[in-house]
Amino acid sequence: MALRKGEKKINHSTTLVDRRREGDRRTHTLQALVTGSFAPRRRGPRRREDMSLTATDWHHPQWLAVGMIIILLSAADALLTLRLLAAGASEANPLMAGFVSGDAYAFAIVKMLLTAGGVVLLTLVARLRAFGRIPVGAVLYTVLLAYATLVSYELWLLRMLDPFD
Repeated sequence: MALRKGEKKINHSTTLVDRRREGDRRTHTLQALVTGSFAPRRRGPRRREDMSLTATDWHHPQWLAVGMIIILLSAADALLTLRLLAAGASEANPLMAGFVSGDAYAFAIVKMLLTAGGVVLLTLVARLRAFGRIPVGAVLYTVLLAYATLVSYELWLLRMLDPFD
């Protein structure tokens, strides 16, 4: 009996078939993220050294909650910023100051896209460590706390500018 390509003969009665595909499937990051979103298989990396973006198909629901709250606080920040600017305040963030001085709609879109992109990226790497020491999940919580503080400060500023509103 002749062996086909990829088959190995172990002894006279056992034949192994090599079913591996050509190429490394782990190099297709975007495809793995999309597939893993709809049919998650891995809840964590299989090996200690396997800590890439594609090592996990499933992310804990707490990161969805934290991400959604950050996005909502970012939207509140955008609305409060526009309200404060209308009341005579000025934008303190030099990156966003250029967008605020133009169209309010463009400002809101850019702000939400930047925030959402950052939240998605941080959520994907939430199990990793930044700079080898700081859990990225802690960075997400820090961003959440920073936005909560910022929105609270903006609400306080609105009360100071218009105490009878």
